[in-house]
Amino acid sequence: MALTGERTVPGVAEENYWFRRHEVVYRRLLDRCRDRDVLEAGCGEGYGADLIADVARGVIGLDYDESAVAHVRARYPRVDMRHGNLAALPLADESVDVVVNFQVIEHLWDQGQFVAECRRVLRPGGLLLMSTPNRITFSPGLDTPVNPFHTRELNAAELTELLVDAGLRADSMLGVYHGSRLAELDARHGGSIIDAQIARALADAPWPAELLADVESVTVDDFELTDGRDIDASLDLVAIAVRP
Repeated sequence: MALTGERTVPGVAEENYWFRRHEVVYRRLLDRCRDRDVLEAGCGEGYGADLIADVARGVIGLDYDESAVAHVRARYPRVDMRHGNLAALPLADESVDVVVNFQVIEHLWDQGQFVAECRRVLRPGGLLLMSTPNRITFSPGLDTPVNPFHTRELNAAELTELLVDAGLRADSMLGVYHGSRLAELDARHGGSIIDAQIARALADAPWPAELLADVESVTVDDFELTDGRDIDASLDLVAIAVRP
């Protein structure tokens, strides 16, 4: 798929940090999808939906981008890929056990409508698994997101409120953090390997060899996903909510 500057895809060395930061959430929550009917709402390139297909009874992928739909259908045949709007999910009431929505809610104009739709299509006791950049650390001190693709970013309290207002029970709020090896890479690159990547992108210049090698070396094991640390210091928020 064409790189947009926002969509995360596998197999691109310069994008590997962001890809692994997204992938860790899929892998750590995969068991929540085991033997269940799953919808991934906003599945993008489709690698996550295909991972879920390893354990789920069935996986429906949904995206508004027609090129993404065509790509997933061609590359990931285990995914029942559909085209549709997240504000009006093209599924029947109470038709799935799990809705997965990773790194998508921050792109939506009507976030409340989308979460209400998730509740509608979930069976009683079903799970909504959602991740999003933590506004406090992603756009610190700003009212408007730094990322031009984002409409509204959330902190943990705001994400919880969004889920509860839609009639879901917020069971867990986890955070994604740098582990010890990434902390070492932060120190090596002036305090933040994230800022080092952003600076390179803004300069529109060739990647320094050391930075590219370090970015390419990142794995899911370099991240921590936990509720045991200060949630406001997390990089990404990961919510697990239940339809009563």
